[in-house]
Amino acid sequence: MSQPAPAKETSFDWTACLECALRSVTEGVIIADLSGQFLFFNPVAERILGVGAQDVTQQMWSIKYGCFLPDKVTPFPVERLPLARALRGEEAFEEIFIRNSHRPGGVFINASGKPLRDEQGQLCGGVVVFKDVTVDRQSLETISLQSNALEQTDDSVIITNKDGIIEYVNPATERRSGYRNEELLGRTPRILKSGRQSPEYYRELWNTISAGQVFRSTLANRRADGELFWFEQTITPMKHKDGRITHYVSVGKDVTEQRKRQEQEIQLRLARDVQQRLYPQCPVSIPGFDLAGRAYPAASTGGDYYDFIPMLQGNVCIAIGDVSGHGFASALLMSETRAFLRAFMQTELDVGQILVRTNNALADDFDGGQFVTLSLARIHTSKRSLVYANAGHLTGYVLDSRGEPRHLLESTGVPLAIFHDSQYKASGEIPLRPGDLLVFLTDGITEAENKTESQFGTERTLDVVRACMKSSASEIVEEICRAVRIHMGDGSQIDDITCVVCKVL
Repeated sequence: MSQPAPAKETSFDWTACLECALRSVTEGVIIADLSGQFLFFNPVAERILGVGAQDVTQQMWSIKYGCFLPDKVTPFPVERLPLARALRGEEAFEEIFIRNSHRPGGVFINASGKPLRDEQGQLCGGVVVFKDVTVDRQSLETISLQSNALEQTDDSVIITNKDGIIEYVNPATERRSGYRNEELLGRTPRILKSGRQSPEYYRELWNTISAGQVFRSTLANRRADGELFWFEQTITPMKHKDGRITHYVSVGKDVTEQRKRQEQEIQLRLARDVQQRLYPQCPVSIPGFDLAGRAYPAASTGGDYYDFIPMLQGNVCIAIGDVSGHGFASALLMSETRAFLRAFMQTELDVGQILVRTNNALADDFDGGQFVTLSLARIHTSKRSLVYANAGHLTGYVLDSRGEPRHLLESTGVPLAIFHDSQYKASGEIPLRPGDLLVFLTDGITEAENKTESQFGTERTLDVVRACMKSSASEIVEEICRAVRIHMGDGSQIDDITCVVCKVL
């Protein structure tokens, strides 16, 4: 009886099987030996990265494949790459942004690296497994932004990036501010700035939120139509999981709308009555000089001041100033400043001493919460000369007949009403020649911004003056103000616009 034939031995190629499996998975897989040479690079890895296995050293991985930190700008350090760490025996997980010539739009990947060891437990290589999370990441970010912004739909919600550029506003913000969505996006919240808050307020705000802390306050903002509205505001930093601040969320609740509107109408009416009596009511006639001034308040009232005041011995003083803030309090301080100036100029010719006396008088009445910048220019009409003193105000100009600066009337002391006994020294006598032009401004002109937040500036102002040197003082004043309004375009006027021009005939 014959014996059955022995069974044939079969062999199974586990290596080929594993390689086939790795090529079929939906995640990118790369295996490297300890020298950094790629042993395996599956098709998914090549599709995600846009580049397949390359014969490059480990030090060139970030450059060759375009590896960046999640900020999309900073190159990813090679030593932090998950595969590099795996080759050192570490396990690692990182979020990486990939952008190269084959992936110009860039993709985000989540990458996990693990070391490979032989049967004896010795480190022999490393593997990194990663997947494209771009869509998921964008969806999560969008959901996060929307959920944070729309938690309180009755309140105004503004989301900015870490640089303060507005990226999202909700419908309540549009209703309350009067600005359309497209007018706010890409701008900063400064478009709503009312001028009621001091520079120190904004420094404290930015110091707080930049440190990752929540900032809370009640402040006044300005609508597109110039109307003030009061907000109880909370600004919260939004952080990435690695702790970096990526956005800021501002939630504002209108706490005094109706009551504040009524109070504001009363204050504005009183302030308007006070202020309208402060400006010169009729043109000033000085033999040999053509003098004109104009003030355009940012709202119904403003903090700017100008005046033409007769002095002893046939002198005339040009005064121009800027009172901090707006509204009734500023109009009151302006009124008091004007009263002191006119009183002191009846007995005093030294403009430096007039500033000293005015400062002391104001400092006695105010606690330092407000201040006045003020420039005084005394014109000796018969000698045709000028003497000035400047308490923290913008530089004035004596231009020659070509419009080039011949003298700069710079600040000679601190603003008024801050420190008692501040000293102000008058300049020497500056001769005036036929064709000379005196120009005095407030910062509402030089700091006027357009939609790109570019300021009008001093040089642009002087260019306007040079273009109309042959015009009358009144025409030059109007041309300056017109040019500023054109520069601002559709943007709201944030500060008062005031200028004075004096032509020497």
